[in-house]
Amino acid sequence: MSFVNKKEDMKKLFFLMTMLTLSIGLLSAQNVADVKFDKTTHDFGTFSENNPVVACTFTFTNIGDAPLVIHQAVASCGCTVPEYTKEPVMPGKKGTIKITYNGTGKYPGHFKKSITLRTNAKTELVRLYVEGDMTAK
Repeated sequence: MSFVNKKEDMKKLFFLMTMLTLSIGLLSAQNVADVKFDKTTHDFGTFSENNPVVACTFTFTNIGDAPLVIHQAVASCGCTVPEYTKEPVMPGKKGTIKITYNGTGKYPGHFKKSITLRTNAKTELVRLYVEGDMTAK
């Protein structure tokens, strides 16, 4: 008879461990960062090759309920440089990404560049765009 009791005890223990694991998984899944940008495209408009460096700032808000971390910001070209908030952005708080475009040595005309962000947010990848028209000297 004691063998049957041990078998039943093992079943109960396995059931309790399974429920505990599922509960922890559900609790941790509820706290997720989420990001909302004020805009995802910035148009520099028309600027001269005489002053080929232009910059803009994108503002975002962590609308999730966990700290938001930007792991990486990669521009599509070396002429575009992103600078971003390195520390975690707490829920409800704002952060910024400054994008600088340097048209030195580039052909005048229209351009459109992308910046890809990798984050811990619900949507892990976000793409921002900058564009404009650089006129000749």
